[in-house]
Amino acid sequence: MTMHSRVRSRQIQTEAEGYLDLGMPYHALEALDRLGGPEHFGSHSLFLQGEALRELGRYLEAVVPLERAAQIAPSNVQIWLSLGWCQKRLGRIHRAVDTMEQAVAAKPELPIVHYNLACYLSLLGKKNRALIHLAEALILDPEYRDLIDAERDFDPIRDDAQFQAITSIIV
Repeated sequence: MTMHSRVRSRQIQTEAEGYLDLGMPYHALEALDRLGGPEHFGSHSLFLQGEALRELGRYLEAVVPLERAAQIAPSNVQIWLSLGWCQKRLGRIHRAVDTMEQAVAAKPELPIVHYNLACYLSLLGKKNRALIHLAEALILDPEYRDLIDAERDFDPIRDDAQFQAITSIIV
């Protein structure tokens, strides 16, 4: 790739990012199309394409570029988070769990990956594992406690004594 094409590619990515920031996913996709198609995309362009499709509610389509991006950049947690989000909305909770396990492996110090994994495990009825990851998220960032009451993903385990004990600890 020439210097000129790298600069052009970065400019297009920045434009697509701007459109996404403004809530204009169609425009982001149009900008990314100027790169010449997904076969010419790097991990960041694939991620941006997946994000635009995700924002449009086109979760099944979003999975393809997000999976490709994750293969190229497995340490990028944002990709794993977006991919897990899409898998959940497609009803593929087992895949969402697998995805978040990849995120935890990449960045175990991030509370969001433990929190999301706990949510998905709760939906599967995997209470013990869900509680382990929820506790880890709260240890890493106690402010996640503020999200729990409104989080419907915890409804399957909300009445559990251990869940109540973990979520009621005052720090």
